[in-house]
Amino acid sequence: MKGGISPWWAKDRFADRRPFVQKRAVIAGRLRQLFADSGFTEVETGILQVSPGNETHLHAPRTEIHGASPAAVSRYLRTSPDFSAKKLLAAGEKQIFEFARVFRDRERSVLHLTEFTMLEWYRADEPYSSVMADAVAVAAAAADAAGARQFAFRGRVADPFAEPERLTVADAFMRFAGIDLLPSIADGAGDRDRLAASAGQRIRIADDDSWSDIFAKVLVEHVEPNLGNGRLTLLYEYPAPEAALARLKPADSRVAERFELYACGVELANGFGELTDAGALRRRFSHAMDEKFARYGERYPIDEDFLAAMGSMPQASGVALGFDRLVMLAVGATSIDQVVWAPQDFDETR
Repeated sequence: MKGGISPWWAKDRFADRRPFVQKRAVIAGRLRQLFADSGFTEVETGILQVSPGNETHLHAPRTEIHGASPAAVSRYLRTSPDFSAKKLLAAGEKQIFEFARVFRDRERSVLHLTEFTMLEWYRADEPYSSVMADAVAVAAAAADAAGARQFAFRGRVADPFAEPERLTVADAFMRFAGIDLLPSIADGAGDRDRLAASAGQRIRIADDDSWSDIFAKVLVEHVEPNLGNGRLTLLYEYPAPEAALARLKPADSRVAERFELYACGVELANGFGELTDAGALRRRFSHAMDEKFARYGERYPIDEDFLAAMGSMPQASGVALGFDRLVMLAVGATSIDQVVWAPQDFDETR
């Protein structure tokens, strides 16, 4: 026992959690059927990767692998299955999904696990409006499988069966923070000083905060708490500096074809109209790794095989959804630990 708390496998603690994890299995089965009925193929891709992804603030555990040669090579536990999934699209798959075990270091809270399950799916040759509709259907199916009429978390509720609210990021910033976001973006980059001038009365801004830092503070403090209340919210058209792996909107390069799905103030899913331009991806990855090195003193390699696959990948859209979070909201749990069979039980004070 640590600090007087019995281990997760103690019968009394497990008995409290067992109804939740039983419903987890039912929800997973329903979602597998949902995707199968829509013509998707379930895939399984590797956990160990040359690169865990190239985003500034994502951190991955690393290990050493010994093959036939005595020399060890570094591999990372993936933060997402997206690189492998997109290689499968390049190979000719059209509609795929995966319940993927993924890993993210430096993340642990009632909403975050270091090791968790990501439900990720892709549609080749379809716009990201198609996967936005998928995400809403997945949420409704999960609630129905759990026998829930609403999602609930920390006193907030959302009806997953109602027509979702659709809100652009720019509109959300104006509505909830009084900030006109788009004038601070030009040529795919953010004007830090211009956004700081607009946001200075709403958040505390440090001298070394970048445009993205200021954006994130406003989003977390003023926007996200207002999303997914009463019904789901689809927050879309993320600003170009936050495009990640999404392509820019053809009609307005200040924003990207990226969306997130919210319920009860909780982000459930992150989706893209996928960027397939290898040169643009390399530039984004390199910039992000330069920023990671400046902030954290580390950088991850770029998966050259992934960039090579982009030459054969069709236009596509995809979504990454936090399955544990979805189950948590559907069953009315108060912490993400309650909906996993074997919670991570370690002393975080060490």
